Amino acid sequence: MKKLQFFFIGFVVMVSQQMLGRQSNPERFTIPLSDPARPVFLKASLMAGSISVKGYAGKEVIVDVDVMTNKEDENGDEDSRKRKGMRRIPNTSSGLSIEEENNEVMITKSGYGSSDLKLNVQVPVNCSMKLNVVNGGEIEVEGVTGDLDINNTNNSVKLLKISGSVVAHALNGNLLVTMTKVTSNKAMSFSSLNGEVDVTLPPDIKADVSLKSDMNGEIYSDFEIVMDRSKPKIEEKRDKKGRFQVNVDKVMRGTINGGGPEYTFKNFQGDIYIRKSK
Repeated sequence: MKKLQFFFIGFVVMVSQQMLGRQSNPERFTIPLSDPARPVFLKASLMAGSISVKGYAGKEVIVDVDVMTNKEDENGDEDSRKRKGMRRIPNTSSGLSIEEENNEVMITKSGYGSSDLKLNVQVPVNCSMKLNVVNGGEIEVEGVTGDLDINNTNNSVKLLKISGSVVAHALNGNLLVTMTKVTSNKAMSFSSLNGEVDVTLPPDIKADVSLKSDMNGEIYSDFEIVMDRSKPKIEEKRDKKGRFQVNVDKVMRGTINGGGPEYTFKNFQGDIYIRKSK
C-alpha cells in the first residue's frame, strides 16, 4: 500500500519593522495520487483559517498554502510596555501536514497559533470531501462531483456548481449552495444557526423535504412543494422529577415531484430559500 506523507515543520523569517502586520508566506505542494483513475477523497480541518477547493482537469491534488500572521497588539497594556523598542518576529510556519493514502488526502495543521492559514486546493473533478473550519474565513468549494460534508463554525459556506450530495452547516454565517445534479438516492441537509440558507437545486429533483425555521426567519421556494397537512408529531413524556411535558414538533414536511430521499432545511435565525435552477 502506497503512503506518502508531507510534513512542513516551518521556518521563521525575519522581517523589517515596516513589514509588521498581516504577512503571507505562500507555498505550493503537489500531491500524487495512488490511482489517478479513481475518485479522490479530501479531508481538511483547520482551527483558524479558510479553505477554498476547486475542481480542475488534472490528476494530482495541488495545495497552495498562505500563512497570514496577525498584527501585533498596540493597546498600551503591560505586555505592550514590556515589548517597547523590540521587533516582533512573526511565526510564518504553517505547521501543516498533508498525507495521501489510497487516493485519500488528509490536510491538518498542528497547534493553534497567532496565524491563519489560507488553503487553496485544486482537486480532480471527481472528489468527495469532508471540510471543517472553526475560526477565520469562509469555506468555498466549486466545480466538483462527489459527496460533500462541510462545517464552518464562525463564517460562511459557499458550494458552487456541485454535483452529488451535500451535508453542510454554517453555524454563524450564511450557507449558499448551487447544485447542477444530485445523487438520486442520497439524503441531504442544509442548515445554519445565525445566517441565511440559500440552496439552488435542479428542477427535476424528487425529494421529501423537512423544513424548520425556529426563531426569526421565513421559508421561500419556487418549487411546487406539496405540504403534509396532517397533525404535527406530538411527544408526551414525564421526566425523572415527575414533571409531565408535551412537545409539539415545529418541523413542516412536504414533497417535491412526488417525493424521494429526505432533504432537510433548518435554520434558527435567518431566512431559508429553496430555489429551482433555470
